[in-house]
Amino acid sequence: MKEILSMDKVYYSYTSDDNTPQQAVTDTTFSVQDGEWIAIVGHNGSGKSTLAKLMIGLLYPDAGTISLFGEQLSEENLWDLRSKLGIVFQNPDNQFVGSTVQDDVAFALENNGVPFDEMVIRVNDALSQVNMSKYLDHEPHHLSGGQKQRVAIAGALALQPQLLIMDEATSMLDPQGRDEVIRLVEELKRANGLTVISITHDLEEALLADKIIVMNQGMLIKIGTPKEIFANVHELEKIGLDLPFSMRIGNLLRENGIELEDEHMTEEELVNELWTSYFSK
Repeated sequence: MKEILSMDKVYYSYTSDDNTPQQAVTDTTFSVQDGEWIAIVGHNGSGKSTLAKLMIGLLYPDAGTISLFGEQLSEENLWDLRSKLGIVFQNPDNQFVGSTVQDDVAFALENNGVPFDEMVIRVNDALSQVNMSKYLDHEPHHLSGGQKQRVAIAGALALQPQLLIMDEATSMLDPQGRDEVIRLVEELKRANGLTVISITHDLEEALLADKIIVMNQGMLIKIGTPKEIFANVHELEKIGLDLPFSMRIGNLLRENGIELEDEHMTEEELVNELWTSYFSK
């Protein structure tokens, strides 16, 4: 399988106000394969947002190497490699520059010198993929939070990226908007084979990923499938991560004397066991 991104023994430190180095990322190594969805999780200050900035060349590592699409990231090839990325940030309002939805989606294409006729096709196609075609001439600030983030994703998709990076892209949305955006990304990945990296503190979102990377105090402490990561829920609780809703309910049920056979990562799995074991008798 083709390797899309890799980090090898990456270190990065900030300089604090008193000129003391503060280690933000320590000895981090992992890789992302073509078509994978990788979720990077951790509490505030765990290093996950610094990783996102390192991935897209906003920061350069103090030590170690970062490779994108088989090339080691450097100042010389940064812009060429970044042109293959789609990036969606936390607050969509900070990304809007156009007076209408279509102007905004077209902005990066204009900067990249895409011919007008092709640009029109790409804008329409990207908005269709996120179900926002009817908002083509709307002003972005009149949209709901979920709709704004869909437009931000459309702007990323119009670039026809090989890798979509979402940095806390759902954290400012209400539950409905969050669910809409995550389901959309899931559909796009399935339909287009899109490679996705989502940086998030939301473990419900992380459940949809192929693999989860857990960061704590700047270090990668665990990597694996959702089932492997959630095999030890107490370890996640110890580093301050909120468990998915179904797991929290499962723990409460056990505390109240209801035995469960397994840790259930989805509400559907939990309901099925309860129904089968207790309510169908």
